[in-house]
Amino acid sequence: MVTVSLCMIVKDEEAVLARCLDSVREAVDEIVIVDTGSVDQTKEIGRQYTKKIYDFPWNDDFASARNASFAHAEMDYCMWLDADDVMNKAERERFLRWKEQADGSADVVMMKYAAGLDEQGKETFCYYRERLLRRAKGFQWKGRVHEAIETRGKVEYLDIRVEHHSEKKQYGDRNLRIYQRMREEGEEFSARDLFYYARELYYHKRYEEAVGCFLFFLDRKDGFPENQAEACRFAAYSLYGLGREEEALKFLYKGLWYRAPGGELCCDLGKHFADRQMWEQAVFWYEAALHARKKEENGGFVQEECYGYVPYVQLCLCHSHMGDAEKAYECHKMSGKYKPYGREFLKNEEYFRNM
Repeated sequence: MVTVSLCMIVKDEEAVLARCLDSVREAVDEIVIVDTGSVDQTKEIGRQYTKKIYDFPWNDDFASARNASFAHAEMDYCMWLDADDVMNKAERERFLRWKEQADGSADVVMMKYAAGLDEQGKETFCYYRERLLRRAKGFQWKGRVHEAIETRGKVEYLDIRVEHHSEKKQYGDRNLRIYQRMREEGEEFSARDLFYYARELYYHKRYEEAVGCFLFFLDRKDGFPENQAEACRFAAYSLYGLGREEEALKFLYKGLWYRAPGGELCCDLGKHFADRQMWEQAVFWYEAALHARKKEENGGFVQEECYGYVPYVQLCLCHSHMGDAEKAYECHKMSGKYKPYGREFLKNEEYFRNM
């Protein structure tokens, strides 16, 4: 059996911290909380779960804060969670079974991160993340924003899920501000930094700058292939925002250069043609999405609905416009097998019922 230190960095998380800790307190052997400047009841709530609470002056560097939390750990493995993450009962029980059976030989343990959930709790956006690190290996986080570990040694994948339940209603500018400060100070950007900086520019609708940054990232030879393919998609979204549709399509096609297309890229291509009522081309790409392979183990972002629900909903629309009501209805029924409570499915269900 192995032991686990839960290592967290927090700031003003009184609304969600107890929920997080209640969900994992039985699964870990100690809890370490590093507070980066809370002015609410965060630390008081934390003291109900652990004595190991430490202050860390915030310096616009998530990696240094994470490393500080790991420095106080004493168990075999360091496990990280954000305050708005939870592990449900079923996943917690599976995690406990893994702990009992594990021999401690894994240096890095990857676990599923469900960053998006629908109204029924089904994951819509997920990917694997380095969730537990063997303390004796001395892993160090890198990256002032979207920090990560450079994995090495034996890597084990667990089909155990951590869920992200954000309570935030607005997308802030903290991350963009940190990246801009890095530029002003002349700090060298890694390929990963460039990718996420470009995404921040996109999220803030600074589309022209985003396209330039994505191009700069793609010109580098050390980018992660999954990020390269994703960069093409987001550069296309930026170009759509600028009204440059032909260039956007070229970027989507460019994504095919970096890896075999996943359902996400196929759906983007299908949408491009469907939006222009080019139904045959749209059908080609939505059908391709149904045959695409998920890239979970490669660290890629997976939008689950792009591998079943969305393609079938859109194929229903395409075949309907092409005059094939029977095929449209078959696709409609298939979409219901993936998400019988989906808004689009229910709307189409009413349409076919009236027919």
